[in-house]
Amino acid sequence: MSEDFDEEYTGQSGAPEECTHSCSTCGANCPSRQDPKSFLAEQNPYSNITRIIGVVSGKGGVGKSFIASAMAVLMRRKNYSTAILDADITGPSIPKAFGLKGNAGQTEMGILPMKTESGINVISVNNLLEDEEAPVVWRGPVIAGTVKQFYTDVVWGDVDYMFVDMPPGTGDVPLTVFQSLPVDGIIVVTSPQDLVSMVVKKAINMAGLMNIPVLGIIENYSYLECPDCGKKLSVFGESHVEKIAGKYGVPVLAKLPMDPSIAAAIDKGAVEKLGLKELDEAAAKIEKELPIEM
Repeated sequence: MSEDFDEEYTGQSGAPEECTHSCSTCGANCPSRQDPKSFLAEQNPYSNITRIIGVVSGKGGVGKSFIASAMAVLMRRKNYSTAILDADITGPSIPKAFGLKGNAGQTEMGILPMKTESGINVISVNNLLEDEEAPVVWRGPVIAGTVKQFYTDVVWGDVDYMFVDMPPGTGDVPLTVFQSLPVDGIIVVTSPQDLVSMVVKKAINMAGLMNIPVLGIIENYSYLECPDCGKKLSVFGESHVEKIAGKYGVPVLAKLPMDPSIAAAIDKGAVEKLGLKELDEAAAKIEKELPIEM
């Protein structure tokens, strides 16, 4: 541990030896208290990102990456410039949804994002590896640092809405995103199971601790519609999303069915071909709550 670190964090700066992250315990000259945005990273000089929206979930397997992809597609259809930062380093799936293969380019300005058929900019670790099937066996700090570099080192250009596909849970990477990127709001993705409902509450509470607004909740795999009679079957149990949303005062933006055509489109890299009308309300919510001055 360096002397500089000692001076900065052991009281000479006014910060307590064991910071509680509560300003009520800090001295008046604590660096974090003087500048609460001190953790924010600077975006690439050749980037101009207006709005950043995190897509989060309490656990994996609820379709978070699909929602991130779909929202970027819908906002692009509204003639906004959109981008996806794939922060799920150990489980990247965004490139497959768009059929993106190969490696991202690099120039003296920085890393160049991949571009989808409709013009969405995408960066994912899979587009930086020689073998996209190679496992990413990295420790937490390295993964978190990579996500931060996706913001600082990638030449994003002009972006109205950037969607950050976060890994599940409330660990290193979500914390890095919330502290390092100027996140304007999050969308929480869930499914009907009671266990998922419990961990969704953790994701919402984490956003509250970080002062990040929750734009709404999207419930995926909400029901299966019988192709013969049209009856909606609750395969994963009855939904509790309205109850959770009411408790935290956030809207339910969509309840999506289990639809084999969605999985088929993603497997073919054709997420941009889907109708996605069930998510129109979510897109309208973003447009209203986080407007872009044209």
